[in-house]
Amino acid sequence: MIDSFSRRSFLKMGAVTTGALVVGEFLPPAVAQMATEAGMLNASGDGYIPSMCEMCVWRCGLIAKIKGGRVVKLDGNPEHPHSRGHLCVRGQSGLMNTYDPDRVLKPLIRVGKRGEGKFREASWDEALDLTAGHMQRIKDTYGPEAMVFSSTHNLSQVQFENLLYAFGSPNYGTQRSLCFNAMIVANQMTYGMEEPERIYDDQLQYVILTGRNLFEAISTSETGDLSDAISRGVKVVYLDPRFTKTAAKASEWLAIKPGTDLAFHLALLNVIIDEKLYNASFVEDYTIGFDELAQEVRDFTPEWAASLTEIPADTIRRIAQEFAAAAPHALAHNGWRTSNFINSFQTQRAISILNALVGNWNVTMKASAGESSGALGTPPQPPYPRASAMRLDGVPYKYPVVPFKLGVFQELRDNIVTGDPYQAHGWFISRQNPVMSLPDRAKTLQAFEKMDFIATVDIFLNDTAWFSDVVLPETSYLERYDPLLPVGNRVFLRQPVIEPQGDAKSALWIYKQLGERLGLEDYFQYTDEEDYIRQQLEPLGVTLDEIRMNGYVDLPESEEEEEPSFAWNTPSGKIELFSDTLDRVGFPGVPTWQAPPQPPQGQFYLLTGKVAQATQFATQNNQLLKKYSDEPRLWLNTTVAEDRGMEDGDWVEVTSQVGQVHIRLKVTQGIRPDCVYLTPGFGHLSKGLTAAYGVGASDSALHVTYTDPASGSQALSQTFVTVRKA
Repeated sequence: MIDSFSRRSFLKMGAVTTGALVVGEFLPPAVAQMATEAGMLNASGDGYIPSMCEMCVWRCGLIAKIKGGRVVKLDGNPEHPHSRGHLCVRGQSGLMNTYDPDRVLKPLIRVGKRGEGKFREASWDEALDLTAGHMQRIKDTYGPEAMVFSSTHNLSQVQFENLLYAFGSPNYGTQRSLCFNAMIVANQMTYGMEEPERIYDDQLQYVILTGRNLFEAISTSETGDLSDAISRGVKVVYLDPRFTKTAAKASEWLAIKPGTDLAFHLALLNVIIDEKLYNASFVEDYTIGFDELAQEVRDFTPEWAASLTEIPADTIRRIAQEFAAAAPHALAHNGWRTSNFINSFQTQRAISILNALVGNWNVTMKASAGESSGALGTPPQPPYPRASAMRLDGVPYKYPVVPFKLGVFQELRDNIVTGDPYQAHGWFISRQNPVMSLPDRAKTLQAFEKMDFIATVDIFLNDTAWFSDVVLPETSYLERYDPLLPVGNRVFLRQPVIEPQGDAKSALWIYKQLGERLGLEDYFQYTDEEDYIRQQLEPLGVTLDEIRMNGYVDLPESEEEEEPSFAWNTPSGKIELFSDTLDRVGFPGVPTWQAPPQPPQGQFYLLTGKVAQATQFATQNNQLLKKYSDEPRLWLNTTVAEDRGMEDGDWVEVTSQVGQVHIRLKVTQGIRPDCVYLTPGFGHLSKGLTAAYGVGASDSALHVTYTDPASGSQALSQTFVTVRKA
C-alpha cells in the first residue's frame, strides 16, 4: 500500500505542478526527517508530503510539493475521496493563509478599550494563566453556565467539546443554525439521520436543486460529480431567485419568488400523489404516514402554487411528471439552506419526502458513513459532570426537536443581550467569527459588552479577536496535527508539512493546557499531538510513521459483505412521511403551507450566498483569493435600476431594520426585480486584516434575526431593505 502510493501517485502529482508559486523560504518540518527516510523527500529536500486541506469544511486530501526544503505548491491527493487529485481555488491558495503577513504569531493581551485593537504580546504561560483564571473565576462566581463556548465544525472540535463539557457549561454555539439546521432536523424527522449521502452514478437522470449553488459553494467531490452528470446529459432543474453559475450550467433555471420553495415542492407532492406516480411498493414497505400526507397536500395544486412562486402551473406539473418518470434515478437535493425563511424547515421536509415517494433510496441516496469510526481509539477520561442549568438558547425547552449539539446560536446571542434566563459573563471562541457570522452585527457587539472576559483562538486578528481580551494564536493547518478523519474505509491524517511560524500552537495543545490549568487534566490524557494520534491508531495496529507516508490507512475489512440498508433510525424504523415526534410537540406532522412575509412597497428581499473564491468570513484577507475575486457589489435588477435612475457602479445606501451599509451597485438582469444580493463575508471591522479591511460591506450588519420555531434555523432572506443613491 505504501509503496504503490508513493510511486504511482507522487509521480502523477509531479506532472501537474508546473508553474508552481514559491512563497518565501520555508524550513522543512520535523516530519521531513521521516519523509526523507521513507523516500518522500530526496537528499536535496525535494518531494511530496500528504496532509489535508482546511480552507473549508470539505477537508480534501492534499499533497504539499517540497523543493529545496520549501513548500512551493498544494495539489489534491488522488487517494482522498473528497479531492480525487483536485483542489479548488481556495485549497490552492492555502499557502497564502499560512504565510499571510497579518498572522498572529504570539499570544496577545488587550491593553486598550475593547474594540480599539490595542494589544501587547505575551508569553503562552501568561496568556493561558490569564484565560484559565478568568474562566475559573466566572465559574466559581456565577456557575459554569455563565461561560459560553462557540466553535465551527473542524477536526479538533472533539477536544474543544471535551473542554466545554468537562468545564460543565451547557452553552455551546455552533454555526449550524446559521447554515443548515433546517436540513438536518428535517432529515432526522424523516430518515433519522442528519444528511443522506447522494449518489451521482451513470444511471442518474434527473436532479432538482433548490438554492444549492454547487458551482460556487464548492464541495469539491460533489461539485465534480454534478459537473460530470451534466456532461452526461442529466437534466438539472435549478430554483434560485438569482442567476448563479449553477443556474448557467443547469438545464432549466426557475427564478422562483423568495420564500415560496415550499409551495413549489408541495405542488410536486400533490401531482405525484394525485396522478399515482409514486413508487407504491416502496411507500407501502418502507414508509409510514402516506394517507396523512395525501390528505394534507390535496389542495396544493400546481395552479395554487403558480400564483405564489410565479412559476407557471404547467411547468410545475411537467417537472413533477419528469421527476417521477426518471425515478428511482432521480434526486431532489435538499441542499443546506434553500430559501432561508422561517418556512425552510417545512421545505426541507417536503424535499426529503419527495425523494421517499419515488423510492430512490440506495439508488441516488443512501445512509452516510459520516466522519466517525468505532475502529479508532480514544484517550481515556472520566464521565462529564452533569450540566444542571438550562441552555441560554432555549434548547430543548423552547426548541424541542433541535439536537442538543446543534443549538440555536442566534438565540444564544440574543439571550446574552437580554440576560434571560440568566446572564452570561464569559465567552471562549475557537475558529469562529460571531461578529461577522451572526445576523444583526450591532446586537453581537452588544452581547460582547455584557462579557467580563472574551478569549479567541485563531490564526488571524479577525473581527471577533479584535474585540477579545486574549488572543491565542493557533498554527495553520499546514503546520499542525489534528485528530484523524475517517472517510469511507480509510482514515486520513493531517500532519505538518512546514514548521510552525512564530510561537503559534495547535488547538490540541491549547485545549490541553487550558484543561490542566482548570483542574480538568483527566480529560486530556495525551502528552502531545503525536501521542493523541498514536492512541487513535492503537486498535488498528498501525504506527504514526506508517500513516504519515501515505497520509491514510485502510480500515479493516468487514468479514460480511454489506447489504443495502432499508432501516432508518426513526421511532418507527421507517421513513416517516408523517412524524409523530413533530406532532406531539405541536408542529405539523406532515409538510404544510406556511406563508412567508413579503417586503413592503419599495423594499427588496436581501439575498446572500457563497462565491467560489471565499469561505464564509475567513478568507477575505487571503491576498491570492482577493487578487482573483470580483469587487463585492450589491446586485440590482436592470429594469429597477433604470426606473430609479441608478447606474452600474453607483454608490448606494442599503438600509434594513437593524443596520445600514454603503456599497457600489452591480446592475444585472440576473436577479429578480424584487430582490437584491450581497456577497457575505466582507465589511470587516478588524484593522488587523489589512487586505480585507475596508473592502465591501457586511451583510451581517443588515440581517434581522428571524428563527424558524421548529429547527432553530436562521431565516436570512427574510430581511427586507431599501436602496437609494448614496
